[in-house]
Amino acid sequence: MSFSGGCSEPQEEKPPPVAEVTAVSIEPRDHPIELEFVAETRSSRHVEIRARVSGFLDKRLYTEGEVVQAGQKMYQMDRKPFEAALQSAEGQLAQQQARLQVAEATLRRVRPLAEKNALSKKNLDDATGAVQQASAAVLAAEGEVRTAKLNLSYTTLRSPLHGLASFSLRHEGSYLSPGEGGLLTYVDQIDPIWGIFSVSENQMLKYRSEIERGLLKFPPLNRFEVQITLADGSLFPHIGYIDFSEPSFSEETGTFLVRTQFTNPEGVLRPGQFVRAQLKGAVRPNSVLVPQRSVLQGAKSHYVWVINKEGKVGRRDVEVGDWQGDGWFINHGLVAGERVVVDGAVRLSPGTAIKVVDALTPSGDQTGTKPAAGASATPAASIAEPSEEASVKPGDLPSAPDLQVSGSENRAPPSEKQFRGSREKPPE
Repeated sequence: MSFSGGCSEPQEEKPPPVAEVTAVSIEPRDHPIELEFVAETRSSRHVEIRARVSGFLDKRLYTEGEVVQAGQKMYQMDRKPFEAALQSAEGQLAQQQARLQVAEATLRRVRPLAEKNALSKKNLDDATGAVQQASAAVLAAEGEVRTAKLNLSYTTLRSPLHGLASFSLRHEGSYLSPGEGGLLTYVDQIDPIWGIFSVSENQMLKYRSEIERGLLKFPPLNRFEVQITLADGSLFPHIGYIDFSEPSFSEETGTFLVRTQFTNPEGVLRPGQFVRAQLKGAVRPNSVLVPQRSVLQGAKSHYVWVINKEGKVGRRDVEVGDWQGDGWFINHGLVAGERVVVDGAVRLSPGTAIKVVDALTPSGDQTGTKPAAGASATPAASIAEPSEEASVKPGDLPSAPDLQVSGSENRAPPSEKQFRGSREKPPE
């Protein structure tokens, strides 16, 4: 008699599922970058139109808010009092010229008689002095005539430059006088136009440190090309250049001012706009750029998952730098030829076997097939802790610096609060 079915064969343990991920190969190379700042546009010449003589305003001769030409008449004051003053000055000049002629004629008669001792030397001295006094009186009268002509010309107020005229502060019939009561309007030159932004002391120290470490290289003579992005995301068609930088820091803000100049023939830019200024020409030599979503943040440092030769992953602490579009510069921690996990990193732990379903470029673009359904796109710099098997080593590297160098993609329109060199930071 036999018994059967009491025991069953032991079932084989199924191996854990292989995680499907996307990866990128590390390829150090020179990456051109953009330094981005929030800038304010200003007129390259802001001129006040003021009265230079006292009198009544007769009429306004320009259209408010429109472009005026250099030398164009803008206001006309009452000319009659100044015409009368000029006529009086010209009369005084004629009198003094007549007196000079009489004195010169007298001197011509006295001089030969004095040489023959027919007249005393005193008579000669008196005649000579009279000529000199009359000549001085003529000069003074000529000055009065010139002053009267200038005052008369000041009654017509003209624009000193080609620019945009503001609204009129005074109207017909107003009494004008030099000084505070004589301001009539403004004219702003908008071609060329300036873009003003501020650089903080911390930013300058960071740039200098990266240049000394070989992580950053500026163009020769700091000859940056400056591109402007408007509030709606469109690009201003003309390239500008830095033409002035403040030699000292502001004691109030701890920043120093940088001025860029742009041609603006179409008048697209107006004074007072807030725009994004991208400085082009800097390079990060032999640098490593990985997709932002491949970089995770632990308790003390940023890290990535590196794929070894056996197809398993290990955690690698890295020193992160600035953003560049959808990529993130790695200053230290990765070498050429290594592969870094991009999508699917949050499900990994040290030693996990993985399957690479797609290869990406350093900026995160796909090179071939679509990623598998199990591969998830994690946000840039996701906050994800490794499993208990992973440990945070002592001396972990610091987190990303506050200042970011990036392009114009996925950026919010500038605001006034962002002025003076404020920058966006990666999400924590």
